[in-house]
Amino acid sequence: MTDPTPDDAQLRASLDRVRTEVGKAVVGQDGAVTGLIIALLADGHVLLEGVPGVAKTLLVRTLSRTLRLETRRVQFTPDLMPGDVTGSLAYDPRSGEFAFREGPVFTNLLLADEINRTPPKTQSALLEAMEERQVSADGVTRPLPVPFLVAATQNPIEYEGTYALPEAQLDRFLLKLVLDVPERDAEVAMLRRHADGFDPHDLGAAGVEPVLGTVELLAARAAARRVGVADDVLAYVVDLARATRRSPSMRLGVSPRAVAGLLAAAKAWAWLTGVEKVTPDHVQAMLLPAWRHRVQLRPEAELEGVSVDQVLRSVVQQVQVPL
Repeated sequence: MTDPTPDDAQLRASLDRVRTEVGKAVVGQDGAVTGLIIALLADGHVLLEGVPGVAKTLLVRTLSRTLRLETRRVQFTPDLMPGDVTGSLAYDPRSGEFAFREGPVFTNLLLADEINRTPPKTQSALLEAMEERQVSADGVTRPLPVPFLVAATQNPIEYEGTYALPEAQLDRFLLKLVLDVPERDAEVAMLRRHADGFDPHDLGAAGVEPVLGTVELLAARAAARRVGVADDVLAYVVDLARATRRSPSMRLGVSPRAVAGLLAAAKAWAWLTGVEKVTPDHVQAMLLPAWRHRVQLRPEAELEGVSVDQVLRSVVQQVQVPL
């Protein structure tokens, strides 16, 4: 006899436990933890950006330990080939034939570590997997496991030895989360843990335990999709998108995929906070992480030192909010 599907309150409690377990290893990145949980609920991929040493990889590793899901990690390097990610045909001496050998992308949670340290050709190997949840090779299409999420880390593109991600790939990430250096108190708390013997390579010793499995995650996703959205809020999301396309500071506004992504993230955030309908506040809360990587500034705006986040905030201020 199978266990009954947990109700919404139980699912939210489990996700709160996920946050607590992640907090046993990662300090001062609460926003990024929430963003990853929202991406799990919205069935979207996440790009985490920050300077080296702000716990990008540790955050994803710790999250994966709290989930009873298969997880694989790929360290992206300049010599990595597309087949090293998606898989390739390999000769089987026993059968005398070529057979497809699955790559690490055939998993539930793929940690693509330092994704912008590999050339665009290898980066693009993930395009089909991220959008269609499948890999095509040798004329055969192979579905990926369900659920499937890519959590990619990258250093700022100004750093030496990095390659800018192609626009088509950036648009396939639901959220881009920026990890800053923690505040003073959080950094002191982090250092105290290291002084007490915390080993980031041994999450088991830190007490991080699995909390959520596939059944619970899929149930939570279904619940988030049922969150209602009024027509005026839908129109508000579209008006925000059109404002990015008209902005004099923007060379490229958001795509229709970005519009749908913002709505999915807002619904997930609304459900996570226990609200039955999406409000403009939910939309505004998710707009920066959902859109900051999908737009491009004009060169003159960049020369003036204007940031993407600043332009998006001005867009929010200019568009009328539904009552």
